[in-house]
Amino acid sequence: MATPWPIGSLMTKCVTLIRQFNHILGDGSHAMMTKSHFTWLLLIAIFYVGPAFSRPADVVVVPRGQTFTCTPTMVWDGDGPIWCEEGPTVRLAGIAAREMDGSCSPGHPCPTASAESARDALVQMLGTPSGVGRNGHIQVTGPSMQCQSEGFGVGRRTAAWCTSPVSGNINCAMVRGGWALKWERYWKDYECA
Repeated sequence: MATPWPIGSLMTKCVTLIRQFNHILGDGSHAMMTKSHFTWLLLIAIFYVGPAFSRPADVVVVPRGQTFTCTPTMVWDGDGPIWCEEGPTVRLAGIAAREMDGSCSPGHPCPTASAESARDALVQMLGTPSGVGRNGHIQVTGPSMQCQSEGFGVGRRTAAWCTSPVSGNINCAMVRGGWALKWERYWKDYECA
């Protein structure tokens, strides 16, 4: 990922700002930037810019109509996102499951199944749970599945219909099991095999 400021450039900008500050206000008064000021400036820069350095590479949304492979590595809730080893992040198309706090987003279908049961069902369909990530994502180990993209699915996600060699059509299985509901706005005329 191209970061907005490579770390060397960030340090150069900080030092330049400090020199300009000291030059403008360095009239012998106590306006000179001290090491303490520099430390605070650096901490602020790291706090605001640092997250850009810890993000994974840019996630590409797979164009609508394109088929792609997804080997699942992590799952958040019953309709995704599902992180794929190959790069895309999948939001299961045409369905809605509860959010992990148990709520349903305004305007979304609201299934009766709990968020945890929906997430756990999805994980089982994709493979075997293998741990919990630092942000609470469930890590999963499973076979590669084939997905058909519907295009952009909010938040750099690819909305997709996915089929696992073990569980079949994941989107349809989540609805059949009651863990998610069809979202007619996006389901449209999709047919489960």
